[in-house]
Amino acid sequence: MVLETNRLVNGDSEMSLHKQSHGVSRNGIIGRHESLGSNGTRASCSYDEISGDEDILTTPSRDMNGTMDVDTFPDVVVSRKTKQREMTSQDMYNNQDLFDDDDDDSDWEPLQKRVHIMKWFCTNCTMVNLNDVVHCDICGEHKESGILRHGFLASPFSQDAGVTEVQTQVKGRNKDTYVQYSSSNSCTAVGFDERMLLHSEIEMKSHPHPERPDRLRAIAASLATAGIFPGRCYPIPAREITQQELQMVHSLEHVQAVELTSRIFSSYFTPDTYANEHSACAARLAAGLCADLASAIFSGPAKNGFALVRPPGHHAGIKQAMGFCLHNNAAIAALAAQVAGAKKVLIVDWDVHHGNGTQEIFEQNKSVLYISLHRHEGGKFYPGTGAVNEIGTEGAAGYCVNIPWSRGGVGDNDYIFAFQHVVLPIAAEFAPDFTIISAGFDAARGDPLGCCDVTPAGYAQMTHMLYTICRGKLLVILEGGYNLRSISSSATAVIKVLLGESSEFELGNTVPSKAGLQTVLEVLKIQMHHWSSLESSFAKLQSQWEAYCSENKKEQIKKRRKTAAPIWWKWGRKSLLYHLLSGNLRVRSTAAV
Repeated sequence: MVLETNRLVNGDSEMSLHKQSHGVSRNGIIGRHESLGSNGTRASCSYDEISGDEDILTTPSRDMNGTMDVDTFPDVVVSRKTKQREMTSQDMYNNQDLFDDDDDDSDWEPLQKRVHIMKWFCTNCTMVNLNDVVHCDICGEHKESGILRHGFLASPFSQDAGVTEVQTQVKGRNKDTYVQYSSSNSCTAVGFDERMLLHSEIEMKSHPHPERPDRLRAIAASLATAGIFPGRCYPIPAREITQQELQMVHSLEHVQAVELTSRIFSSYFTPDTYANEHSACAARLAAGLCADLASAIFSGPAKNGFALVRPPGHHAGIKQAMGFCLHNNAAIAALAAQVAGAKKVLIVDWDVHHGNGTQEIFEQNKSVLYISLHRHEGGKFYPGTGAVNEIGTEGAAGYCVNIPWSRGGVGDNDYIFAFQHVVLPIAAEFAPDFTIISAGFDAARGDPLGCCDVTPAGYAQMTHMLYTICRGKLLVILEGGYNLRSISSSATAVIKVLLGESSEFELGNTVPSKAGLQTVLEVLKIQMHHWSSLESSFAKLQSQWEAYCSENKKEQIKKRRKTAAPIWWKWGRKSLLYHLLSGNLRVRSTAAV
């Protein structure tokens, strides 16, 4: 049987969105996998062989650890039976020498020929391209880009032959700062461990999985090339989180289900949430790094930190793994900060997808304020949760704030506007002791899943705005982001803010889009009943919205008048017609007499 994926409906997978938006079909792959439920039971699924006329996808080479060789692109081989073209009598006349009547053609069959169509997958965005194309048709990245060795500082336009002039400029600026920001006196910590790269999908489907080890490689390469890490930031030792710590967030059944994957070669929690034998360890390392970073920032030597971790976590709920996520890293970090002494924790989630897992974990908790900015589109965008009226339950109403965008393409201005009028006023009134950013960079410009337009400067500005809260005790945790150039440049911009560099974004008078203003007004209308600081902002924006609607109505009336015939012309035409008809009648009556 060919593994079937569900159609895109409310709550479908991020992977399904990715494939539907680019029209990529999923081919069957011969093999066996085992699916895991939350109770750890196995449900095997077998795959049928592919018919001879279908596209056959060969898997890329892998090393002994099961990781994909990033320099090797798989070839797609297409087998088609070629049809014999029927020759006309003129063709036969012009090619008489090609025919020999003495030959016995009783067993003649059309020639079967295998046509080889070579293809390659873009390292940057995973999209498929024909072999004769040098630059990706989707993102423009060169076929042999050096982004995995030099990060976003590598040229996207040419073959890997070193980095661009930007690297020389960056190294020149940082030459005198290496002594100032050595590992002994830096105040920004980074959590990273190479064992998290072993978490990968064993058998590639129609194209590489978007949540792949290259995401961390590209960010790490960017930081190393820019001299940020290692250099200006210091690492913290990695450890695997304990089962007791995990059970503060997840159910025992969920923890055991994830642990079970370490004894299975390849398994799936959902059609897009994979695991291999190294995934459980990678998830424990990611959670352990986040917990230790939170403790170190709140009460230890670090002022702030960046968790360069995977698999991501904000979709993982109390009992389920989904949306590429196994353990909820942000939730674990929040509780670790509270164990270290923080009484109130703020979590701001700017991943383009709603963090349904984080919301579920804290929706009844008044000590953790969860604010999420995400695409929603009336529940049609994955995972379908995060509507404006989801505000928390069981006496914790208002401690869940959702800012659901009604469309794609949302950019810097809308995000900064929402920060100014919703995020910062509520955060100031809440007065947290510790701040966590669930930093998914899939709302970044060029991301194949998010399809939004936030720039690295926009992410840096949002980080800077949150930096002023709770005296800079800030932990940034990597979530999504699937365009390597976008995710690495955005993450680097955020870490520079943590190091004390100013944002390049000019605030000025931030003007949102019409849809963005509508969304912010909807949020304010509901949340102002729980946060008094929003009332004045709502009244001001409401008057601006009414003025905008009034002005827009006048413009529409003017446009209609320009396209329609003038009133004087209409009356003039009718008057002329009346006189003509009257004259004709008089002429006829005169002739009759």
